[in-house]
Order: sequence, then structure tokens, then C-alpha cells
Amino acid sequence: MSKLVDSAAKALAAVARDGMTVAVGGFGLSGIPTSLITALRDTGVKDLTIVSNNMGVDGKGLGLLLENQQVSRVLASYVGENKLFAKQYLDGELDVEFVPQGTLAERLRAGGAGIPAFYTPTGAGTPVAEGKPEMQFDGVRTILERGIVADLALVRAHRADLDGNLRFRLTARNFNPLVATAGRITIAEAEEITALHPDDVHTPGIFVQHLVRTEIAEKDIEQRTVRPRVDA
Repeated sequence: MSKLVDSAAKALAAVARDGMTVAVGGFGLSGIPTSLITALRDTGVKDLTIVSNNMGVDGKGLGLLLENQQVSRVLASYVGENKLFAKQYLDGELDVEFVPQGTLAERLRAGGAGIPAFYTPTGAGTPVAEGKPEMQFDGVRTILERGIVADLALVRAHRADLDGNLRFRLTARNFNPLVATAGRITIAEAEEITALHPDDVHTPGIFVQHLVRTEIAEKDIEQRTVRPRVDA
């Protein structure tokens, strides 16, 4: 039975609700599910907890949800490119949990694998460890981190088949496979819907409940750095 839905708006309308925890793939603006983020904004749902490596930039990516006052809490590892994020945080409008990047990746992986928690030395003895149980293993101080299971996961793939098997392209793979496994409901947008060879599958379709075609083809670049032109 095909998992393909007519549009991102239709896919989100069926599942979006106030107060959800939403995990979103991408790194910077690379590999973000732009069509699904835009459709989530258009639902108008509020009080969202967003789990993502970062919150996009002003006016792009997850920055759209911040502009629309739809986010109340964020778990992220880097947010330095978004001025509105900083303002909302400093004004007390946004609750933020900063998570070391590797720990965030492992918390998503653990949630997707059914692992409720794990110990890691990352963050031990720092503000990251505040309020978390500690143990020593082989003389190494570690803290307990909880796996993340989101109500909804949004990811972007390069290619997908009708069963929801996904293949990502180059560095756009980033957090997407981890996020896809960590959602109770996962919606994927794909640039191409086509047959996939089993050896080409990065995320098995068992983790994906709904699939849409990418509706916004434009891929924004967060920062473009080029060399000065040299005369011939």
C-alpha cells in the first residue's frame, strides 16, 4: 500500500496538534524538509517542542516557526545564525536545552532503537550535567542522557520509493536518518519518487508512515564563501 500523500499540507493536517514534540532533520539549511516545515507553519499549531541540530536562520527553515510564534521549547546544539531565536530566548519567550552535537545525535539514535537512556562522559562537570544522574565507569565520570522519541519526525530525502524507503544525498544525509527513526510518526519529503535497489536504502520504509513529493525545490545556502576572482 503506497505511503504517498497528495501534499505536505494534507500530510500535516492529519497529525499536527498543539504541544507536540517535533524532530526535524537537517544541518544548517542542508537537508532540511522545507516543504514540510512550511506546511507545519501553515497549520498554525502552537506550543511546539522542536528537536533539531539548529533552528535555521531568520526567515528560512525552522526560523519560519519562530516567526509565527509556534515554538515554546527547543533542544538543539547550535543556534548562532538566528537573531530572532536569540531575542525570544533572552526575552524569556523560549525555553532552550542546549545539547552537545554528538549527544543529540546519540539521543535520537537511542530513541529510535528503543534505548531509554545511556551514560556518556560528554558534558560531565559542566552545566550540561546539572540535575542528571552521574556514574563512573573505569574511572571516567559520566552523566545519564535520555533517548529522544518525538511525536512527529520530519525529514527530507533525495529519493524514495512508494514503500517509504529513503536515500539521502551526500551531506544532506546528516541528522535525517536519526530523526526518521525517532518519530512515533515520520513524514518524509523526497525530491524523486522512484524504485530503489535494496543496497541503496539508507532508511528502511518501516520507519516512515507518510511520504510527500518535495514542493519547494529551492535549496537555500546559509553562507556562501568564494575566492576572489583572479585576473587571467
